Amino acid sequence: MPVPSQPIPEMPETEKQPPKRRSTAKRANPTVENIESMGVTDLPTNKSNVHCLTIIGQVEGHVVLPPNNKTTKYEHIMPQLVAIEQNPDIEGTLIMLNTVGGDVEAGLAIAEMISSMSKPTVSIVLGGGHSIGVPIAVSANYSFIVESATMTIHPIRLTGLVIGVQQSFDYLEKMQDRISRFVLTHSKIKADKWRDLLYKTGELSRDIGTTVIGTEAVKYGLINEVGGLAQANAKLQELIRAHKQQGALKQ
Repeated sequence: MPVPSQPIPEMPETEKQPPKRRSTAKRANPTVENIESMGVTDLPTNKSNVHCLTIIGQVEGHVVLPPNNKTTKYEHIMPQLVAIEQNPDIEGTLIMLNTVGGDVEAGLAIAEMISSMSKPTVSIVLGGGHSIGVPIAVSANYSFIVESATMTIHPIRLTGLVIGVQQSFDYLEKMQDRISRFVLTHSKIKADKWRDLLYKTGELSRDIGTTVIGTEAVKYGLINEVGGLAQANAKLQELIRAHKQQGALKQ
């Protein structure tokens, strides 16, 4: 005798589709991502009329440096400067330097962009503003240096294979002239003093050039004033107020 078919009991909905577990993967912190990829952070969160631009480590240009080098990439700095110029909420820029120098053309390009901005800029040398960091430091409307900071001034140097012909030396000389003209134009240092510091022998190991410390940089007219963060911020706010008044008079 055939057994009557029994209806197959349906599984409860809870058994058909087990509840989804919450992912334990941590979501990326946007602040951490900014620091890792761009070297900038939006902290503190309070709104400010000043943008802080950092030039640290080695200025990286057309050649990618090894990953263990702390670098400032010029392709990151240039878009920031454009954004600062276009953003109406940003009224001034504080440029903080602690750099050993780096790519000549990249550093000079950054300096030229800073010097051509319409908004007030103030730079402060912390630790060191060496080599191509010198033009960047003097490119601001006003410059500060802390007492313990140093600035190394030396002619352009190349590493690796160099074709030893007259054209190569002429090219280096022209590049050096570009840097010298920029520094002399954007600072109060005299041309004779600049050349003395640039080509001085016996001070730097196996090289020519000079290292100046805080007060010396001000004494020579390279930097405007010895001071720290508070002084730099106060000066920037002063320049912002003057810039606003000048704009109101033009209207």
